[in-house]
Amino acid sequence: MTKTVADVMTPNPIAVKPQTPLNEAIKLLCEKHISGMPVVDDAGKLVGVISESDLMWQETGVEPPPYIMILDSVIYLQNPARYEKEIHKALGQTVGEVMTDKPISITPDRSLKEAARIMHEKKIRRLVVVDEEDGKAIGILTQGDIIRAMADS
Repeated sequence: MTKTVADVMTPNPIAVKPQTPLNEAIKLLCEKHISGMPVVDDAGKLVGVISESDLMWQETGVEPPPYIMILDSVIYLQNPARYEKEIHKALGQTVGEVMTDKPISITPDRSLKEAARIMHEKKIRRLVVVDEEDGKAIGILTQGDIIRAMADS
C-alpha cells in the first residue's frame, strides 16, 4: 500500500503569525528543536514559512550588489530588487518581514513519493500540510519524516 502524507506527517504543527516578534520565533525554534515552522493568519490559513535559513540574514547582514559608476550614473551588475529583499530580511523585527512568503504546501491525501519529489526538486526541507478546503496548516512533513517512513517499510 502506498503511504500518504497523512500517514507520516506531524499533525498540529507549531506555528506563528506574521506579527509575532522575531525573537519569540527564534526562541520557539530553539526550544522545540525544529528548523522551521508555518506562518498562519488569524484563521489558521497558511501565509508563509519561517526557517533557519530565513534567519541567517539577521546574523550575516547583506552585501550591496556590485555596481559600476559611469559619469554620475550607477549601473547595477545584479538585480537591486533582490538586494532590497535581503536588506528587509536582515533588518526585520517580525516574522512577517523575514518569512518566505510563497510557501510550498501539500495536501494530506498526496503520496509520500510525490512529497519527496517536490522537496527534492524545490530543494526544501519541509512541506506544510494544508487542508484542501480551507487552506489551514494541519501538519508538517520533513525530509526526516520521509526517511523514517522508508526505514519502517
